[in-house]
Amino acid sequence: MSKIITCAIAGLGNRGNDIYGNYQFVHPEEMQVTAVADPVEGKRKAAMERYGLSGERCFVTAEEMLKQPQLADVMVIATQDRQHVKQAIEAMKKGYHILCEKPISPDIEECRRLQKAAHHYQRIVAVGHVLRYTPFYTKIKELIDEGDIGEIISIQAMEQVTYWHQAHSYVRGNWRRAGETSPMILAKSCHDLDIFAWLTGKQCKKVSSYGGLSLFRPEKAPEGAAKRCLDGCQAKDECPYDAEKIYITNERTGIRTVIREGKRGDAAWPCCVLSPNDLSEEAVRNALKTGPYGRCVYACDNDVVDHQIVNMEFEDGITVDFQMTAFTGEGGRTIHICGTKGDIKGNLSKNKVILTQFGRTPVSFEVAEGDMSGHAGGDNRLIHDFLETVRKGAGEETLRTGIDVSIQSHLIAYAAEESRTHGGMTVCPDNL
Repeated sequence: MSKIITCAIAGLGNRGNDIYGNYQFVHPEEMQVTAVADPVEGKRKAAMERYGLSGERCFVTAEEMLKQPQLADVMVIATQDRQHVKQAIEAMKKGYHILCEKPISPDIEECRRLQKAAHHYQRIVAVGHVLRYTPFYTKIKELIDEGDIGEIISIQAMEQVTYWHQAHSYVRGNWRRAGETSPMILAKSCHDLDIFAWLTGKQCKKVSSYGGLSLFRPEKAPEGAAKRCLDGCQAKDECPYDAEKIYITNERTGIRTVIREGKRGDAAWPCCVLSPNDLSEEAVRNALKTGPYGRCVYACDNDVVDHQIVNMEFEDGITVDFQMTAFTGEGGRTIHICGTKGDIKGNLSKNKVILTQFGRTPVSFEVAEGDMSGHAGGDNRLIHDFLETVRKGAGEETLRTGIDVSIQSHLIAYAAEESRTHGGMTVCPDNL
């Protein structure tokens, strides 16, 4: 029987608990959670029961957990962006292999410091670039590598954040301020920038970018808007960003749907962020009355963009244009890859890929297969690959998302933000 890999989790948020921790219950033969850390007492108490831990294995901070002797084979770093690198390096010193949630860090030098430490301590470090593991992008990569469209000439791609996701995460939520977390192009779209590097197999040489915060500002508030959505807002009926609509009544995101369908864990997102231990309408309403998610989107302290375009030139003259926007009704990613002998069109939310070789009938692939939970099936596949690499004692090069390959997406994101904040000037990632 294969060795079960033990796991310590730093950060019991949606990613740490509902995705990485939940893997224990999907594949108990592969992983067991043996220690956790989180500053929220309710999350620690819930983790004790969920994972069968003693109080001595539940810590207030990752730093407190790291003062103990090594408690597991691997550690998941799912804390806030600016905490990742310091915690990961301390964990590597203790002997842990690392699964680090993306982004690695908003500081380029911290990323390089983590990369250097991984080699120095000879630890495996995987980064949460889960899209490389989806059946969707795996199929596209296979078609490209088989030469079905010849040489890649250009790529056009779009990430549709959706209006309510923008409001939840980047206006009201934890990633609303670049100075406290990361610029949105890094926090949200390093996934996409990573995919371009993976699909092309090339280095990005030049970047230019434009975008900004257009809507979610105080001067854009409609007449009669209240500071909090439940405080008698007179603009409520016509406002799609109304918190009661998003978290209570919306068929896709509201708590009434969560209750009706018996959703739990990541399936209950975003409501589980407001009230992780009590998925009731009363609990969500109480969170909206006092917490950050009940604020008017025009009365928050947010400063990250709500739309951005990034233009890239990769080696061999390959051009890529990517758009990230909040202003869509549905979420998902689309991509169009143009080659010398054909093209590939894909829609991630529909798990559909269409290959057209010039002069031939288009061929359509439905790529939903096996475990499709979490990021179109990418989450659990990434975790499995990481655990197998640790179990076999293999090198990081066997991972799709090891630290060495993952850094390029961050360099592109840093270059994009540098360009955006300096009038769209051209920036070379290699020079950062």
